[in-house]
Amino acid sequence: MSANADITFWIAFSAGILSFFSPCVLPLIPSYLTYITGISFGQLKDAHPSTKVRVSVVFHSLVFILGFSLVFVTMGAIAGWASHSFQSHLREGLGIVQKVGGVLIFLFGLHLSGLFHFGVLLGEKRVHLASKPTGFIGTLLVGVAFAAGWTPCIGPILGAILALAAGTSGGVSKGVYLLSAYSAGLGIPFLAAGVLFHSFLSFFNRFKKHIRVMEIVSGGLLMVVGIMLFFDLFSRLTGYLYRIMPVTG
Repeated sequence: MSANADITFWIAFSAGILSFFSPCVLPLIPSYLTYITGISFGQLKDAHPSTKVRVSVVFHSLVFILGFSLVFVTMGAIAGWASHSFQSHLREGLGIVQKVGGVLIFLFGLHLSGLFHFGVLLGEKRVHLASKPTGFIGTLLVGVAFAAGWTPCIGPILGAILALAAGTSGGVSKGVYLLSAYSAGLGIPFLAAGVLFHSFLSFFNRFKKHIRVMEIVSGGLLMVVGIMLFFDLFSRLTGYLYRIMPVTG
């Protein structure tokens, strides 16, 4: 890790990975893959699928990832723009946004860990497509629908990254940057699950009993991030990294 690496990038990327392993996403991966590719479950779980099947899974997965990434990145841009506009009207706007964002992220973590539930985060918000349009355009629309109607499990994590985008300086570019990292963290495991579907099923059967533990860990991490944002500890951490890992060349 280089000294000039932004710690918030890795937080956003890790949040995407945690979203993938949430109980509202991980168990649905086989269904999503069969739905977007049109390939049967039996063909996907074959230990040695044909080249045609592999190519179809890769391209449809990439288009699906593009679909939800477009929505997430747009949301990040809006969060960054709103934050920048607020700061331009208030002298101490950044400090106010940081503290509000820190509180929101902490509450998201509290909800996700199960220590306290907030009713506004409990309702189902999924968008369902009765039938998938054919081709890659259809797959793109499914990705957009997935992002536009995220479930309560992924909502707190995504909301935390949006709050982080609004609570740090950088405006639109920062929002795009963080939500691109989040999308990559969610998309890369999805692509890997599709390409290595046989191995993914074996992994899932072993891992599913630990999903609740992942929720608790995710909630704890979000609470830590919220505290760090509230007390402006990210800038101090970045300064510390610069001192111990100076940029050379």
